[in-house]
Amino acid sequence: MSEAFAHANIYTEKDYYNLPENVRAELIDGQIYYMAAPSRVHQEILGFLFKKIANYIDSKEGSCKVYPSPFAVKLFSEDDKNVVEPDISVICAPNKLTDRGCTGAPDWIVEIASPSNSSHDYIRKLNLYADAGVREYWIVDPLSMKIFVYHLEETNFKADSYTFKDMIKVNIYDDLWIDFKALDL
Repeated sequence: MSEAFAHANIYTEKDYYNLPENVRAELIDGQIYYMAAPSRVHQEILGFLFKKIANYIDSKEGSCKVYPSPFAVKLFSEDDKNVVEPDISVICAPNKLTDRGCTGAPDWIVEIASPSNSSHDYIRKLNLYADAGVREYWIVDPLSMKIFVYHLEETNFKADSYTFKDMIKVNIYDDLWIDFKALDL
């Protein structure tokens, strides 16, 4: 009698970049996770945050760059099994920017949780971003109307929770606050 063993395919960065252009997906630990089209509320939050961050960087004549999704982030330069597409990526080291996106940990990542893949943002990506050295990670949850802010202190994330009624300090900057009350949903 022979035993059958399940064999999971392990995908690489090459497989990720060979996906059709109209397919939204991420590669995490060698597995491809397909992403649904974002909702209108998701896009409103994305636009609101992107505009606030970009305007702040422009007003300070800062060197950081902000990118909305789709924007490929290869978190570890020597690893070909992880390419993510955060909703917003802020990169302050120009040497991390490539023609394909970013190689290395962004300074700040914002993910807007969707009901279909919230565990993806709260568990898989949280651990991945901490391991990669992302300095700040926000999960904006439109359903609970909460924002979870994770700020890297040495090798661990310090976590704080806020609501859509709060003014939230961006830890990577000295004087950037985002007032979620201004997000009129």
